[in-house]
Amino acid sequence: MRYLHTMVRVRNIDESLAFYCDGLGMREVRRVDSDKGRYTLIFLAAPEDVERALNEKAPMLELTYNWDAEDYGSARNFGHLAFVVDDIYATCARLAERGVIINRPPRDGHMAFVRSPDLISVELLQKGGSLPAQEPWASMPNTGTW
Repeated sequence: MRYLHTMVRVRNIDESLAFYCDGLGMREVRRVDSDKGRYTLIFLAAPEDVERALNEKAPMLELTYNWDAEDYGSARNFGHLAFVVDDIYATCARLAERGVIINRPPRDGHMAFVRSPDLISVELLQKGGSLPAQEPWASMPNTGTW
């Protein structure tokens, strides 16, 4: 068995790509438009996984955009996506600059949670050991749900 991808449905391609690509730094590696099925599939890979994604078709995140409007609710029925990042503080700052709410700030220098525009919980984990506590993160309270 081999892990291939996780699929999440998205409401707006541009907002989702701004979050996953501009905010998190993922890269688009493949896109499929289906006129018959009325959907677009966009496959993303983390920067360190791009070569594997292109060669092995894994590991990837599949964004599914259905052309006909559909209400996906609060998306809490989906657990979360998890990414290891080089600098959790810089990643959270980049996301916050783009208007993303840091639901569970990286107070411990190790873990944070945010939500995508489609309310998918995203866990961010610091690569290697935890970074030393740093403001404003160390004293920032949790916001909302994740």
